[in-house]
This record gives sequence, structure tokens and C-alpha cells, in this order.
Amino acid sequence: MSEFFHEGSRQLQNQFETQPMADRLAETIISHQISPEDQAFIEQQNMFFLATVDQEGRTNCSYKGGGVGLVKVIDEYTVAFPVYDGNGMYLSAGNVMVNPPVGLLFIDFQRQARLRLNGDAFIQENDPLLAHWPEAELVVRVKLREMFPNCPRYIHKMVLVEESSFVPKKHGETPAPDWKRLEMVADVLPARDAHLAGNLQDPAATINRS
Repeated sequence: MSEFFHEGSRQLQNQFETQPMADRLAETIISHQISPEDQAFIEQQNMFFLATVDQEGRTNCSYKGGGVGLVKVIDEYTVAFPVYDGNGMYLSAGNVMVNPPVGLLFIDFQRQARLRLNGDAFIQENDPLLAHWPEAELVVRVKLREMFPNCPRYIHKMVLVEESSFVPKKHGETPAPDWKRLEMVADVLPARDAHLAGNLQDPAATINRS
């Protein structure tokens, strides 16, 4: 059996008569190092989707957004990305701390192209790359296991209208999300956000748009 496929994949490939095609694709499109073309594609993106798994096998999928260059290619086998201020749950980063395997999905909706990157992630204390991304709390590095492009036929063509105003910049103050001003979290905010404590009229609407 291929190292890339397992019993479940083979069962469905046999059912739908796609095993020869699957094997051919695995031989030709799966890469174990990052090419200059792959690096250019990855570093042009301002968002990606991150899949992680905890120590009990429970999955988590997260959207990660930022500016262009959100993910930095360190070398042919390593990428890195920042963890910005969020809701304080640290679901993705927490999973990385206890279970390294991750999957990154990059989608360019304007060009209708996508790339999958699977590997093992780790977080090191005082990572020197923290200075690369303003306001980054942590840096996650991912050692590549395999990467490959996907057929683009189901990718909707979309255009970026406006970048989020919450993306940290080198110059200028990043606004705080409205939900941190809600009464329901006023007494549990970390010290750095204590000055935001307050109350808004419509908590549901505030959480939905923040």
C-alpha cells in the first residue's frame, strides 16, 4: 500500500475504480520540498485554513487571516506563521502543543488555485521570528511532510473587497474587537485588555460581527 494512502482511501478508490489514477497523481504532484514557485504562491496569500487535532483525536479547523506574507517560507522544508490575539481559547495553538500533525490549505480565490501542505508543527519560546509579524503572540513553525495542488474546478472566483482593519500593521494602533467591551467578559479579560471593559447594547450582534 502507498505510504500516502491508507485502507480507507483504498477502499473508496477500488469502489469507484480510481486507484490507478490516484497512484499516478501521488507519483507526479506530491512534493516533499517547497519549490520557488510554491514559495511565491504561499507568500502571496493573506489567509489560509488550518486543521489541527488534539491528543484525543478531536479535530479543529480554523481560518487564519492577516496581510500578504502571513505565512513565511523559511527553507525548502519549513514554513512559519504568527498567532495573533484572538478569543483566548488557543484551540489551534493548544493542539499543536500536544499533537504536532497539521494541515494547511491555501486558496487564491481570484486566480482559482489552491495548495495543500501537511506537516508537523511546533512552537518554540521566544522565536526570533516574532519580530517579523507586528503584535504576534506566538510563531508556529511547520516541518513539511508533503504538499500538493488541488483541482481548482470547485473554487468560486471571488475578489478581495477590503482587508480587515484588525490586521496588525507595523505603524498604527490595531483596534480592539467590540466583544471585548461586553459586560459578560468584563471581569475575565486579561490585564492587558482590562481598560476595554464595558457594556454594549446588543451582545449577539457584536459577537457576530467581531
